Amino acid sequence: VSMGTEDQVDGARKTYSVELCGGTHVVRTGDIGLISILGEGAVAAGVRRIEALTGSAARRHLNAERDRLRAIASSLKVGVEDASERVLQIAEERRRLDRELGDARKKLALGGSAAADAVTKIGSISYIGKAVEGVEVKDLKGLADQHKAKLGSGVVALAVVGEDKRAGIVVAVSEDLTARISAVDLVRVASEVLGGKGGGGRPDMAQAGGPDGTKVSEALAAIAERLVAIG
Repeated sequence: VSMGTEDQVDGARKTYSVELCGGTHVVRTGDIGLISILGEGAVAAGVRRIEALTGSAARRHLNAERDRLRAIASSLKVGVEDASERVLQIAEERRRLDRELGDARKKLALGGSAAADAVTKIGSISYIGKAVEGVEVKDLKGLADQHKAKLGSGVVALAVVGEDKRAGIVVAVSEDLTARISAVDLVRVASEVLGGKGGGGRPDMAQAGGPDGTKVSEALAAIAERLVAIG
């Protein structure tokens, strides 16, 4: 089925839309009956594809969707007309609770006054090296920054073991020490102990990981040994 023509530069006329079927196999569009569109997407440049059900298949599909919506509304203890709004409310509540839980975990991992107790003096260098629980690897940098701010001058190494038993570790070095101590060098020492393949970052903040979460204590100790060597 073609429709529409346009004039070309050479004077010819070209059809600008060519469709397959479009209902021309029926006497009237009413023969098709109900149409329920399932999806739409690109097939090629300038070509879109619409997928739909018609007739009794479309009606069965819509009836099934209606039943699912009623079940959802019943679970939410609201009317069908209020189901979508209630889902949005629950999603927002979930995001808020996740944020609050994340903040609580960070505060717990920061350890309050316990951070001061964890400071070890290695020559003239103050060092905090500890494993934390209840946080994700992505939270370690923020926690390391907070520890470093409390420390003032020194090195902070924080490690966490995930549910998959893999370890993640972050090393932070205060700016006054980066001329002689690189966080990248230190985190790579830890990564080697954890069975990892190096790490990366900046002289003041670097991150690495490894598959052997049972050796977190050894990894933190290895960083301390390197600091002893640096003096």
